[in-house]
Amino acid sequence: MKKIIYIYCVVAIMSLSFSQAQENTQDFNFNWEFKLSQDSVATKELMLSGGDWEAVRLPHDWVIKGSFDSANYDTAPATGYIYGGGIGWYKKKFDLDLSDAEEAFILFDGVYNNSEVWINGQYLGFHPYGYSPFFYDLSEHLHADGKANEIVVKVDHTRYADSRWYTGAGIYRNVSLIVKNKLDVPIWGTFVTTPKVTAASAEVAAQIQVANHFGKTHKGTLTTQILSPAGEIVATASVDFVLKAGEEQTINQSFEVASPELWDIYQPNLYRAVTTLESKKLSSSTTTTFGIRQFKFDPNTGFTLNGTNHKIKGVCLHHDAGLVGAAVPKGVWRRRLQILKDGGCNAIRIAHNPGSNEFLDLCDEMGFLVQDEFFDEWDNPKDKRWNQNERSVDYVTRGYGEHFQEWAEKDLKAVMLSHRNHPSIIQWSIGNEIEWTYPRNADATGFFNNMDWSGNYFWSESPYSPEKIKEQLEVLPKGKYDMGETAQKLSDWTKEMDTTRPVVANCILPSASHLSGVGDALDIIGYSYRRVLYDYGHKNYPNKVIMGTENLPQYHEWKAIMDRPFISGTFLWTGIDYMGEIRKPWPTKGTLSGMLDFAGFTKPSYHMMKTLWNSEPHIYLATKELNKSINRIDEQSGQLVAKNPKAWETALWVWHDVNNHWNYVPGEIVSVELYSNCESIELFLNGESRGKRTLDEFEDHIYKWGVPFEAGELKAVGQLNGQTVEQVLRTASQPVAIQLTIDETTLQADGYDVAHVVAQLVDEDGHPVKSEEAKITFDIDGDLRMLGVDNGSGTSTQDFYANEVVTNQGKALFIVQSLKTKGDATIKASGKDLTSAQVKLEVE
Repeated sequence: MKKIIYIYCVVAIMSLSFSQAQENTQDFNFNWEFKLSQDSVATKELMLSGGDWEAVRLPHDWVIKGSFDSANYDTAPATGYIYGGGIGWYKKKFDLDLSDAEEAFILFDGVYNNSEVWINGQYLGFHPYGYSPFFYDLSEHLHADGKANEIVVKVDHTRYADSRWYTGAGIYRNVSLIVKNKLDVPIWGTFVTTPKVTAASAEVAAQIQVANHFGKTHKGTLTTQILSPAGEIVATASVDFVLKAGEEQTINQSFEVASPELWDIYQPNLYRAVTTLESKKLSSSTTTTFGIRQFKFDPNTGFTLNGTNHKIKGVCLHHDAGLVGAAVPKGVWRRRLQILKDGGCNAIRIAHNPGSNEFLDLCDEMGFLVQDEFFDEWDNPKDKRWNQNERSVDYVTRGYGEHFQEWAEKDLKAVMLSHRNHPSIIQWSIGNEIEWTYPRNADATGFFNNMDWSGNYFWSESPYSPEKIKEQLEVLPKGKYDMGETAQKLSDWTKEMDTTRPVVANCILPSASHLSGVGDALDIIGYSYRRVLYDYGHKNYPNKVIMGTENLPQYHEWKAIMDRPFISGTFLWTGIDYMGEIRKPWPTKGTLSGMLDFAGFTKPSYHMMKTLWNSEPHIYLATKELNKSINRIDEQSGQLVAKNPKAWETALWVWHDVNNHWNYVPGEIVSVELYSNCESIELFLNGESRGKRTLDEFEDHIYKWGVPFEAGELKAVGQLNGQTVEQVLRTASQPVAIQLTIDETTLQADGYDVAHVVAQLVDEDGHPVKSEEAKITFDIDGDLRMLGVDNGSGTSTQDFYANEVVTNQGKALFIVQSLKTKGDATIKASGKDLTSAQVKLEVE
């Protein structure tokens, strides 16, 4: 009997980014002070007694303001050549008067990492994991005499290469102060699902915890109203309750919503459940934003959302975002996600650790499907400098594996409680590429420990049959921990919290994982770079759902999925370039497999995937000197062809080197590649046709022409389903000016809103110059916060936190953020021998 996984909508999240929004939740990000120390034994008292505290606001990543330095090579693969070690100290004074009926909590959405917290000198606790949310009860330790309270946070990142990959350091996610009645819904105490969904109606189920922290019995009424996306009340339910002192109770409410507006990738409609609790003179409310939707994974037909079959067109993302590091403003993520969305992406795998609630808010609002991943290592550690080869067990690389036995259940459940109300989440991933940390699993395949990154691992099945692998797993020593048992434990914890979503893992050795007990623990087995095993997996395990969960941003990956209805989709590695995992020498600072670069500018692979993931016509023009290209002129036909006509079938992470300009030596032959979904394209040089070609002529999905260079205009005109689209490159002369564009001209004076300013070199005719570089200096006139600069290049080692930058392909990015002051502001860009430019902003 085949296994079908049915999932009926889960909830989303609220405006305050913490799963349930409380009317008495306060933004606690402002007015902090910070000090960085390299003294690992200094006491809290010693640190607080000293001066030199820096005023900061949260979220805050102390690492990203550092400089790239080749001297940091020892940890470069993990950190990106920026040293991030040390112990960070944060402190904040605040006033808070609680009544006898109230209690107060501080909620951290993420602190990287090994944090300790004190309030008014009283120790609250230790939290090692940098990616899970946590909170403390402050109530008993607050001053009651009008004296200001002081909270102190210690962040120990002396293990500065302890995760894969760039982590940043500090209180890098949002913090909230929550004041609640002692009779109230606890933090993360609401869970909304929709067990039954049709076009005519949806059943909404709310599971609500109520806690009585008074010293006597209380009774009251709990009322929940369901509000439509337009804010209209569409359903209401009330229930009376009685709670003894110290008692907690779960109340279940059910609602019927007629003609529901479904959440999906095209129309991410969001409802709200407003829960009000009243008892005598006490009253409080909690708002949970959720989406109504249903989905299923089928081992034969793939993924279906709201009754429609979809391919998951996903990308993997790390939590850093270029010049802002790990402390990413919501607007920075919004810009990046919108670019990915415009390219056809509909899903995000948050790799390899849980994301922030603010990031998930955006996925809810923008219509992204999400795989939320808990851990990158389990019982045994990984060396964060290199994949697989555990070259050292030194102090700086020891990460979460040191805490896994004690903390895994607590962290997994905290993440789920905090995240479970996001409709975007469709999968819980219990781990990423864990197999190589358990030698038995690696050895059982017969080839993994001799893996050649360019050869057999990607393109060959295991030399052992399933029977042989099973036999090996039975005789090879398990070691202290068994991977299958750990996977089952993690899966059980996950299903204890939520059965509305499937459990998945990203398996780099699926041939062994199917048989080691890992497959039994999973609803879906994710294949990491093993698309060659899709048919193998479907044949040998026909009732198991399989899909790609880490794959290459290349045409052959997507073709393999489109040719197989039983594969739900993929998550490509990666959506955006990220810091760390360096495989090339200095000055490379990160992994360059992204479809967007460090600045969020699109790369050739983005345009290839856009032509595969969209039905709207699209053309991207790429050029290269013929002698430097992957192409050649065929002697018989005179046409441009690939030097290796089968190379596209085994292309790996990084796209081959091409340009997006028309500036070459007169008469030299230029390789012209067009990435397009058009049925046919005609290429023109200065108005003269260079011929018309059809897409079905090119097995690798890349149009090709060999064109003798002549200054002027290179234009491609394509046709798709009766639509015409054009793409033009023009020869540019020397840059004489800077052209500025800005994505926002009005910012809110909230201290969060951001604007992205893009500077492009242009010639005297206004044509973009992409083959010359220049230094650009940005200046701000007005009350704005500078976040920094970037040119997107993976080999640029210029400081991010600066106001000047040398361009890459004639372009650079400058990001500013509002303060809490209103008024007009002007951003000016200037450079030597360049006409300057400026843009204006209004902060209101």
